[in-house]
Amino acid sequence: MTIGIPIDVIHEEELQRDPEYRRIWEETALARLASERVLAYRLEHGLTQTQLAKQLGLRQPHVSRLEMGEHTPSLDTLRLLAAKLGISFHLDIVPTGDQSAQLQARAS
Repeated sequence: MTIGIPIDVIHEEELQRDPEYRRIWEETALARLASERVLAYRLEHGLTQTQLAKQLGLRQPHVSRLEMGEHTPSLDTLRLLAAKLGISFHLDIVPTGDQSAQLQARAS
């Protein structure tokens, strides 16, 4: 029986090995975080995407795009999610060693 390499190990190796992979991973951090929070909220409350969309004042395709985590939500969308879902987003913009801005995000 062959045991595969865990996906988190592969992911960490790719982050170290491939600068383009790391760049994309970092650029999509906020989208993934929002996706996780929206999906978790919807599942915890037993809602369909359509029901959640109605609660948020959005259309179902917008909720679907948020849950896919492929597009970074606007600050207005983050404010809406925070207000309607009772969650908060904490964004820190800090300088890195190369003088560019790096966005770090977490939700609670």
